[in-house]
Amino acid sequence: MPIPTLTPSPGETYDASQKPPPFGHALKHYFALDDDYVNLNHGSYGSLPLPVIFACNRLAYEIERNPDLFHRITYKPMLDKARESVAKLIGAETDEVVLAPNATHCLNTVLRNFEWREGDLLIGASTTYGAVANTIRYLADRSEQPRPEALFIDYTFPLTHAQILDIFRAKLREFKQQHANTQFRDVPPLSPGYTEDSATRGKGNKIVAVVDSITANPGALMPWQEMVRICREEGVWSVIDGAHSIGQEPNINLSEAKPDFWLSNCHKWMYAKRGCAVLYVPKRNQYIIKSSIPTPHEYVSPRTEEAKSKGTNFVKQHEWTGTLDQTPYVTVTEALAFRQWLGGEKAINDYCHKLAMEGAKKLAEVMGTRVMDETGELTLSMPNVLLPLPVEKAKGDVYTQDQLVQINLYLRDKLLGEWKTYAAHYFHGGGWWCRCSAQVYNEVSDFEYLGKAFNAVCKEIEENILNKTSA
Repeated sequence: MPIPTLTPSPGETYDASQKPPPFGHALKHYFALDDDYVNLNHGSYGSLPLPVIFACNRLAYEIERNPDLFHRITYKPMLDKARESVAKLIGAETDEVVLAPNATHCLNTVLRNFEWREGDLLIGASTTYGAVANTIRYLADRSEQPRPEALFIDYTFPLTHAQILDIFRAKLREFKQQHANTQFRDVPPLSPGYTEDSATRGKGNKIVAVVDSITANPGALMPWQEMVRICREEGVWSVIDGAHSIGQEPNINLSEAKPDFWLSNCHKWMYAKRGCAVLYVPKRNQYIIKSSIPTPHEYVSPRTEEAKSKGTNFVKQHEWTGTLDQTPYVTVTEALAFRQWLGGEKAINDYCHKLAMEGAKKLAEVMGTRVMDETGELTLSMPNVLLPLPVEKAKGDVYTQDQLVQINLYLRDKLLGEWKTYAAHYFHGGGWWCRCSAQVYNEVSDFEYLGKAFNAVCKEIEENILNKTSA
């Protein structure tokens, strides 16, 4: 069968030698969004630029012309180039970076490779992403030892970075005090007390903390670099869940921040095809990651002579974990090239941050409510605004659990079905909030439209759910 010749339609290609259109609605021409859809939730799933879609489709045809050629020969150099590009963006060495389907997958790769012992502590937070929090619970819920004890730190926003650091440090010390009879000798390589002696390395108990770089709900920038430093000082392993970071957070420099593990979705803010995530494991910690998930052909048993020269074979293990669609990984370079044409990371981040602050102010004005973060300390491109619904002073004095579920579904269905718009919505600290995503194709008028939609839908919620129930 002859392979069709793909000819790009308007928006599916660009002239890299020419200036792009200005940020705002003029750039919607380069995204596949419906003309009548106002997308203020880019952060959840991303939105693929048309030139990247075209590159993925073109590559798909190339793969099918000779699948063996691609999978056995062509694929690996393309993957290496993608890893190199991502590594450069986040300030890491290429062989400290691998690609995987999504951030939750990366997180599970790290946590399931730790050799847990009775007495170990695994720490999350009240704002930890649901699937990640449940991974922590699952590891602690297993019926047989060894298993860690799951602990969670409570954060109720708004908080300043200084307050977050105080809470984090105090809780780590409190947890250790509560387990004063446990010797936490299994510490990260950069912490005081670490030893290279293979006879004692990894022996004793450990504390592992999963830390968000940007929390999902609320969408709050955490002082994660300082939290990594606190972990290092306290002898705690740091696992940074940066699901929302790459493409949204400027100036990521992992060689400088030195987390023990770090991961991020490339398909959320960086314009890569779903699903694609990056997992960073510095060479000092690659001995921890004995197997990718699932275990591949390139697994090296630590009991073999091969392990003396290859270690855990970290990069090779993640090159091939089974047959799947490889186009999200190898077209990362196309996504980064498109971002460079738009002006580069700084220009994109600056526009989105400025729009996030101005758009949130307009949204709060339209709804007659308030912005969670007035100063901008917690905000990159995801501002949080209170919805025009009652706020509880004490848990349960306004909303039942059934009502919370009903309201969440009502907001989802009405926004998407009737108003053709969306922003994430969630219940936090007694009130209903929305988390908006400011993107290069958005303008302040989008926030204004969203506010009108929320006003109408929240009025219906009061009439159809709250007042109806109380009556």
